[in-house]
Amino acid sequence: MIRIAAVGDVHIDKDVVGRYRPALDELPNKADVLLLAGDLTRHGTEEEARHVATEFGGLGVPVIAVLGNHDHQSDQPDAVTRVLVDAGITVLEGTGTVLDIGGVLLGVAGVKGFGGGFAGKCASNFGEPEMKAFVGTTEKIAASLAEALHALDCDVKVALTHYAPVPDTLVGEPLEIYPFLGCYQLGQAIDSAGVALALHGHAHHGTERGTTPGGVRVRNVAHPVIKQAYSVYHLLADEDTESAGSTLAHAGH
Repeated sequence: MIRIAAVGDVHIDKDVVGRYRPALDELPNKADVLLLAGDLTRHGTEEEARHVATEFGGLGVPVIAVLGNHDHQSDQPDAVTRVLVDAGITVLEGTGTVLDIGGVLLGVAGVKGFGGGFAGKCASNFGEPEMKAFVGTTEKIAASLAEALHALDCDVKVALTHYAPVPDTLVGEPLEIYPFLGCYQLGQAIDSAGVALALHGHAHHGTERGTTPGGVRVRNVAHPVIKQAYSVYHLLADEDTESAGSTLAHAGH
């Protein structure tokens, strides 16, 4: 059995440092790996990234992350990534990594993702250069996720994104902003690659559970949705299961 802890949208700054750590220190007894689904900082500064490194570094389990839109706000994603990597956190963007967990190879591929909407109610790569650039970005990112997932040589695959790959987990958000919360192309990439579990964040008022058109389990792990330091998902058990993580009182998001 593989135990995957996950959370997104922790929005760490100096005022939040220390609030997650007591629950995170319990991780080695509860999970084999921690996945962070983006929006790790509030404004995407190098200083905030150092606070993330303090909070999520040295946990006793591997930590794998993607960045979110907040982590790009100050146009310093490379600096943010560098600080996290220096703290031992693996940051994915169109890339993947494989972990040996008790003799089982777990592959994780990730991208930030992008918007665009979902089948039947989505932007199209047509018209003005600005629209074609927007949708072209979505398509390029989704293609990089598909490529990274297919390249994984492992026993079980997990997809990690910030933006949502399905509309199911957006229920609770205003319909008008669905196109800015995710895109169907991410779901297509996930369905193409034999993925066991897809995790994302971004939708603070969404719903935890969803499924891709191809039947892959999707979970929105944004902290305001799961309302705890992390949720734990079990793979390769007799029946894939989910369990609560550690509660976190008064955490910012």
